[in-house]
Amino acid sequence: MKSAEEIMNMLEAFDLTGSLRDAGELSGVSHHTVGRYVAAREAGALSDRPAPRPQLIDEHLPKLEEWIERSNGKLRADVAHDKLIALGYTGSERTTRRAVATVKKNYRLGRVRVHRPWVTEPGMWLQYDFGDGPLIEGVRTTLFVAWLAWCRFRVVLAIRDKTTPSVMAALDVTLRRLGGAPTYVLTDNEKTVTVEHVAGVPVRNPAMVAFSRHYGVTIHTCVPADPASKGGSESSVKIAKADLVPKDTNLLPGYESFAELEAACEAFCERVNARVHRVTRRAPAEMLAQERAALHPLPASPHTVAFGVSRVVPGNTPMVAFEGGQYSVPHTLLGETVWVRVHGRGAHEQVIAVHVGATGPVEVARHARATPGSPRLQDAHFPPAPAGALDRKPLARDASEVEFLAIGDGARLWLAEAAAAGTTKIRVKMAEAVALAKLFAPKDVDWALGHAAVHARFAHGDLASILDHHHTATANGPASQAGEDRSLTQGTAGWAALGAPTTTGTTDAEATR
Repeated sequence: MKSAEEIMNMLEAFDLTGSLRDAGELSGVSHHTVGRYVAAREAGALSDRPAPRPQLIDEHLPKLEEWIERSNGKLRADVAHDKLIALGYTGSERTTRRAVATVKKNYRLGRVRVHRPWVTEPGMWLQYDFGDGPLIEGVRTTLFVAWLAWCRFRVVLAIRDKTTPSVMAALDVTLRRLGGAPTYVLTDNEKTVTVEHVAGVPVRNPAMVAFSRHYGVTIHTCVPADPASKGGSESSVKIAKADLVPKDTNLLPGYESFAELEAACEAFCERVNARVHRVTRRAPAEMLAQERAALHPLPASPHTVAFGVSRVVPGNTPMVAFEGGQYSVPHTLLGETVWVRVHGRGAHEQVIAVHVGATGPVEVARHARATPGSPRLQDAHFPPAPAGALDRKPLARDASEVEFLAIGDGARLWLAEAAAAGTTKIRVKMAEAVALAKLFAPKDVDWALGHAAVHARFAHGDLASILDHHHTATANGPASQAGEDRSLTQGTAGWAALGAPTTTGTTDAEATR
């Protein structure tokens, strides 16, 4: 096979001499070779490719094509060579590899998916998808990634999970950040969107249908297991995970709290939306301001599903149950419906209750996560306790009780303390107190009853003894009391001489005089 330069030299020599032999002599080849290339040029079939020649693998090509078809184009060349040798093939492995590559190329031809560029319109399409978020305190989080197709504006939110309340709350936040709702929303066939497929037709989740009707959008889902049909959101998820999830490739430190992850997502959105996009040559934030004119207005209140799961407050206890715990709500919501959801992860996890009233949704309670048997309460959620709920006050039921309690506060205190102490024959002692109140001043009897209650003197005759002592003390004036300077108690002055030295030269007899 001659090179392109050699072929051009032969043709140039022929054009110069007009003779095949002279051209062959000038080019150093046979005149037959010159004649073949001249004839090919005249026929318009001049090529630098060699003429096909039969090869040892030709007879095995049908079997090789069968194997490639059965393996869906994944058969390895070395495995095919071993199989061909078992069938009597005597060629080299290099020839086998070339043949396998050619058959695979022909197999893929016509089976490759050809993508037509998607020319979007302002205000038409919003795509969203999910990505695995970082671990926070050992708990997995999820990244919600939305992508407005025309302006390439991205919204990345950190959510706890992919349940219906979490997803719809994220969608509501996304639409409000965009400043309006598009015509269509495209996503995967999650259970929050599609409950099943019947004859290839997706059956929508009723909650998502109500949600889309509330915002005036149409929900579309891609073909199952076909990420290419929503490549915009897929690429956005890949970029968000590369910048937000700690990996060896970005050396990001771990997140201490869910709030820290939320702040990182917000900073990421501000950065990528302010950066010039390589396709549009404009910043997405700048293009969003133009696309807002084509978006639909949003309802003033979010859809109630975005607030969580609904709970009816009992008619006598302002407590709602949620995921194994109990949480208090304002007592003014007795019999009303509230929506409960969870925000955050780990130690910073919070349970939020929202009530939708005449003025719209209002957050009515926010608690830390409760454990079974340990409810979360707020004193402000309960009205003041009714009088006597815990402190039982005496209440007269008959004439004798009326006469006793009429003595005064001391009588009420005595009755409460005596009952708590398990005093016997209380009614007899009450009658005795009423009789004494007729003989003495009622205020003195009331004072004596109070002192008896304070000092726990509930025996028979104690009241009369206290009253008699009090009457005697008040009649004779204050009791006399010896002063400290005239006490008859022996002092310690006599002990002062112990251990003191005696006088020198004094005899015992003189000392004793």
